[in-house]
Amino acid sequence: MSDLAVALAGVHHVAIICSDYARSKHFYTEVLGLRVVAETYRAARDSYKLDLALPDGTQLELFSFPEPPARPSRPEACGLRHLAFAVADLDAAVRALEARNVAVEPIRTDELTARRFTFFADPDGLPLELYESTDLVGQE
Repeated sequence: MSDLAVALAGVHHVAIICSDYARSKHFYTEVLGLRVVAETYRAARDSYKLDLALPDGTQLELFSFPEPPARPSRPEACGLRHLAFAVADLDAAVRALEARNVAVEPIRTDELTARRFTFFADPDGLPLELYESTDLVGQE
């Protein structure tokens, strides 16, 4: 293992640029239930930065910018493929999303790990995954 790999302790945050700040803020806070850590309006950039926390301490940074360019979203495009969230009970998480009118793909099983997962999208079409983790059972 390299010295750098030993120094890496985990993922601190993932940054997302959205096209409609109010819509995305509602989705990540009200639909997904992420906790707001801080919200900052940056007048010089005419943009917002919203820091959101997951229960394990990992954060999402939600940014808004005037007229952000579209990102290629075709399958297998270079760049971030998707963002995956660990859940203890995949069926319950899917039901909660569907109750909030979020379209969720059929549940599949990872052929390499035998873990169940599914995909849905944020308001800008960013693919988000729910990945069932037996490590979390009892923590829901």
